[in-house]
Order: sequence, then C-alpha cells, then structure tokens
Amino acid sequence: MRRSLVLVLVLLSTLLGTPAAIAAPGHQISYESITGVGGTALKALVVEPTGQGSGPFPLLVMPSSWAVPNIEYVGAAAKLAKESGYVVVSYTSRGFWDSGGQIDVAGPDTVGDVSKVIDWAIANAHADGTKVGAAGISYGAGQSLLAAAVDKRIKAVSALSTWTDLARSLYPNNTVNKQAVELLLAAGKATGRPGPVLVEAEDAYRDGRFADVLPISEGRSAASKIAQINANGTAVMIGNAWNDGLFAPGQVADFYGRLTGPKRLMLSPGDHATAELFGAAGLPNEIWESTGRWFDRYVKGTANGIDAEQPVQLKPNNGGTWKKFGAWPNGNADTVQLAGKRIHAGWGTVADSGTLLLSGALQGFLNIPTGVSLPFVDRNVAGVWGGPQYPGGATLAGTPKLRLQVTPSAETTTLFAYLYEVGPLGLGALITHKPIKVTGAGRTQTLDVELEPTVWNVGSGNRLGLVIDTVDPRYQTESTRGSTVTFGPSSLTVPKA
Repeated sequence: MRRSLVLVLVLLSTLLGTPAAIAAPGHQISYESITGVGGTALKALVVEPTGQGSGPFPLLVMPSSWAVPNIEYVGAAAKLAKESGYVVVSYTSRGFWDSGGQIDVAGPDTVGDVSKVIDWAIANAHADGTKVGAAGISYGAGQSLLAAAVDKRIKAVSALSTWTDLARSLYPNNTVNKQAVELLLAAGKATGRPGPVLVEAEDAYRDGRFADVLPISEGRSAASKIAQINANGTAVMIGNAWNDGLFAPGQVADFYGRLTGPKRLMLSPGDHATAELFGAAGLPNEIWESTGRWFDRYVKGTANGIDAEQPVQLKPNNGGTWKKFGAWPNGNADTVQLAGKRIHAGWGTVADSGTLLLSGALQGFLNIPTGVSLPFVDRNVAGVWGGPQYPGGATLAGTPKLRLQVTPSAETTTLFAYLYEVGPLGLGALITHKPIKVTGAGRTQTLDVELEPTVWNVGSGNRLGLVIDTVDPRYQTESTRGSTVTFGPSSLTVPKA
C-alpha cells in the first residue's frame, strides 16, 4: 500500500509538475514585427518574464546599436526578465538588417520609433505603461536619451557609449575624426540602407565640406534637449569609456553636469562599447549590474540604495579601483609653464593617438597604453615639454587644460596635443589628447584648450610630458608642409584627486 501511494505521487508529480517548478521564474523570447513611424516594420526580439504572474510588468525598450541587429541585448534582457520581472524589447533600429526604412542618423523617425515600440509593448506584451525605461549602447543609447526628451513615459535611461553632442564627437575642435567617420559610413552601407541625410553627409565629407554637415547635429544631440529631459525628471545613467574613439568622454561629462534630475556617471577603461560589451550578452559586468539597479530604483521604484551612492564613479584608465565623487572632480591642480618653441608643420612624428577601437581596447582589457619614446620625437616638427614630476606618485582626476600662445604661418593648421606619463628612460604612456584647429596666418593668438578628461595613476618618480605636433592618422589634418607654428609662453594645468 505504501509503495502504491509513492508511485501515485511520483506519477502525479511527473504529469503536473511540482509547485516549485511551476512557480520558478523564467523568460520566453519571441520574434515580432512592430509598426514604427510611418508604418515602417521594426523587427524585435521580445523577452517576457514567466512564472511571475500575469503582469503588467515594467518595460525596458532597447534600440540596437549602429549596424547591429536586435540580438544585441538578448542576454542582458533574459537576465532582466528572469531575475527582475521586466518585459524587454530589443529591436533593430530602422534602416538596418531586418528592420525596414532607411538610416536617418537618429532623426525624428528613428527617435519616434521608441515611442511606437512602447505603445506596442503595452498593447501586446503585458507591459506597464507607467513603468518604462530605455537603454542602449552607442546608437541605441543616443536614441534612448533623445526619446526621453519627448516621451514622458520614459522614467529612466541607461545610455552606454553614448554621444550627447554629435558635432563635438565627430568634429572635435573643428577637426574631422576621420577614422570614426569612415567606420560609421562603411558599417552603415554594409548592414543598412542609408537615407538622404546620411548620403548628403557623406557627399559633404568626401568633398571636404564637413562643416556643412553640422546643421544636422543639434536636433540629433541630447545636449540640445537638456531642458526637456530635466523638465521630465528623467533619471539618467551614463556609462562611457575613457578612450572612446567615437564619442570621447568630455562631451558626456559636460552633459552630465547640466542634468538636474537623478543621475549617475560611470567612466572606465576601454574604447567604444568595450566596457559594457560582455554585459549585453548576459555575462557579469559592472556597468550592466548598475543599469539593472538603476532601473529597479527609477522604473520599478525599489528602494535599493543606488540613489544614496556617490553618483560620479570613475575607474582609473591605467588600472585600479573605482574612485567615487559627489560631483565631477575639480580639486587641486598643478600648473606648469611652457617655454616658447618654433616647429615645422605638416610632418608626422612617433607621437599619435593610436588606432580607433584597437588602442582603447588594449588599454581597457590588457592595460597596454598607446606609447611613445620621447627621445625619438623629432623636435623640428613637434614641441616637447616636460611636466611636473611626482616622487610619491599622484592620481590625475578631471580635465587637463592648455593655454597656448600660437602664431601659425599658414592660414589653417591642425595641432595635436598629447599628454603622457613618462618614465625614467623617456618612455611615455598616453594619458589623453585633443586636436586643435588654428586659423589666421601670421596672427598671434591665445587658445584655451581642454584635453579629454581622465583619471590616471602616475607612478612614483614619473613625470608628465606634453607633445604637440601637426599630423595624426586618426584625424583629418589641415596642416601645410613648409609652414611653421611658433609657440609663445604657454601653460599646462593638470587636476589631481
């Protein structure tokens, strides 16, 4: 009798499943076609929680990166659905891969698609329209910020490897970031269908009229929508890399400073999208862990303490633990005077900013910096100055600044400034850099230049070194061979933690 009872219980458990198994949280994925702006079909992978009731569930919308399909976020989405009960819609941005339409470079239709996806998820995927967040990497991050300015339903954003000022990113100090532009154009044509805006922008770039592209930037830059984002009270988290070769950190830091709602900034070693790459696939990742906590707090309303943490979290670019600040660091600074020099323009040197994606990834993953041997920098075609020495080491934290007095002999000259940590043998590790366009033949002028921000641990006994030359393979140079640049008394200011 006892055996019979056991067999009956086993059989019932097999047929019906145990209560624990039935209630176990999980997720399901479906491939959907969502109607975007103008009837354009957006292809999406929709990840919904299972075993957690019938909803409605908080919603996260994730537009794909430039040239990347909707599978991009599925790993992270599965974790968010299973562990935290989110409906997540990861969709291919219009104009790319399986979605319809044409690439409009984060124009009104692309931004409007975010709201259309929210509408669809509320109607079809058990999503709660009062609990909505948006997230993405690169192109998806920019879309998320822009959508938050126009759609008040978006309570929180996590923008990773984002731009906030498109012109400043691709045209820093009026200098074309050639490697970045070429990469974006090639990837767009290989994986998508460029629309009129992108076609015209490429034509202008090929004709040497990149300045003609600038009018499209403002409407496609979250920096121009800051008032709307602040008015909506959107909670904004930003995660970028120090060596991002497409969207350098200075524009992001300035945007962060103008936000008035809940905000968080995380800058760490790496290049474009490398710091959060593995997290998107569902693997352990500090940036995506913070993203999940950010949405739990500001979409779900869970009191998890993230709002009590120091909001500015910066990991040194050359290794070390996170340094946390209440605001963008602006502490003590060392200022050194730079003696006058005269150099010949139009020739490259062994000093440069490295290769897009590769150099930053080597720094981020392996702590291998872009290096230089200062003794081999030709002093005829580059200015070289020694900076402060730190017998006990130091941590730089913030935005290094140059005040340059320059007199170019040509009407247009492009300068490239590189700040290095230099060891006893003269070997330098690139800390940060910036291009500088100078115009006005024979005119002496004083330029205030901000290099890209950094956090960098200087080793004991090492010093800083500054190199300025006139050619860099990453950028489009307008320097003329045979011309000269004369530097008058100038100065370098470096902030310390």
